[in-house]
Amino acid sequence: MKSLFSLSLVAVLCAPAICAAHAQTPDSSSSLAPFAALLPAPDKPAAPGPVMTLEELERIALADNPAIAVAARRLAVAEAQVPVAGALDDPTAMYRGWGVPLSQPWNFNDAQNMFSVSQSFPGRGKRTLRTSVAQSGADVAKAQLAEAQLEVRVNVRKAFDNLLLAGEEMRIYDEDVDIARQAIAAARIKYAVGKVSQQDILKAQVALTALAEQLIRFQRNAGLARARLNTLLGRDPGAPLDVRGQFAVEAALPSEQALEQIALESRPDLVAARDAAERSHKEQALTKKVYTPDFTITGGYMLMPPGADMRNNYMIEAAMNLPWLNRRKHDAQIAEATAAATEQDAELAELRNTAFGQIGEALVEAKAAQRFARLYQDRLRPQAEAALQSSVIAYENGKTDFLDLLDSQTTVIDVEMDWAQAVADFDARLADLELAAGATLDQFQQPAPEVKP
Repeated sequence: MKSLFSLSLVAVLCAPAICAAHAQTPDSSSSLAPFAALLPAPDKPAAPGPVMTLEELERIALADNPAIAVAARRLAVAEAQVPVAGALDDPTAMYRGWGVPLSQPWNFNDAQNMFSVSQSFPGRGKRTLRTSVAQSGADVAKAQLAEAQLEVRVNVRKAFDNLLLAGEEMRIYDEDVDIARQAIAAARIKYAVGKVSQQDILKAQVALTALAEQLIRFQRNAGLARARLNTLLGRDPGAPLDVRGQFAVEAALPSEQALEQIALESRPDLVAARDAAERSHKEQALTKKVYTPDFTITGGYMLMPPGADMRNNYMIEAAMNLPWLNRRKHDAQIAEATAAATEQDAELAELRNTAFGQIGEALVEAKAAQRFARLYQDRLRPQAEAALQSSVIAYENGKTDFLDLLDSQTTVIDVEMDWAQAVADFDARLADLELAAGATLDQFQQPAPEVKP
């Protein structure tokens, strides 16, 4: 629709001057030729790359992102430690030679030869607690993996939105260039018949120079977004990549209470802190078990020297430690574990408070960004279009001049740019809210109605 309107605009711009140009046709190309050179030339097109949706990008990033791979390996290490933590110590085999004659140190026949095997057993409940502590460590690593996945997913969403915004900006820029070329054509004709002043020509030059600045900025934004997105996908930052999708300006925002409940259940750093607190309490309980003695049982075979009444014998032996005789050390260990547990509890409370504050701030930002986006979409864009149509009618009837008409068109372009920035900013705030809540929110996953540019 906008392209048809632009064609009608150039017809309005050019038609009166073309008729006059038939009456006067001085050669003005030499005086206006430099203006065509002011239009920036776009970069040479790169090799076409894959065009992906947000869902495809997220799936690739979760599979190939290096940071997620590191967190996954840490989880594998932590899970591998769980069966080790509760396992018994290795049994011990021993040989002991008693009574070997000093005069014949090689004569073991006259010695008492003992062969034994020993096994240590921790006190009751210690193995279970050790396994539980290790499992809590694995739970912390699992939460850290989820946190890495969430951060990557949010960063992918932001890079996707930036690249989508850059594409929208380039689309608007192309329309702006078309309009500028139309204005140059009209100005060339009007200049030939003396209906365009020197001031009009200078303003056209400034507008064309501004286009060159816009193109450089848009290409930079697209390049940065593409490099960030490729990095998150574990690809070469310079690899070609394009995206397709739409902004989620119509997404429904949940209440702050619902977001807080989601965060308590799903936010990875809160889950990790809760698991760490549970682990510290289990370590405290394990430390208190220090006064439960450990036991060692030994069984063996004894070969007595020739001539003994009973040459073949066996032995059994039991031993235990006496922790009550070392209270100073063990009481200090219990006090240290108790202090560590209370520290983890305080950190969990502080993190929960910080999370709720982040949710509140992110929700305020998201609501404001959504209002801005809807204001541009529902009111400012239609109003700018209506103002431009009014200027066209006024220009047709000779009630306004060429520069006023061009200003109206520039206003429409500016509003289009601001609208694109507003809807992209809302998507970014939406990603921040998702990061603050710590989960994929179903309310944000509903497809938004397609917004017609």
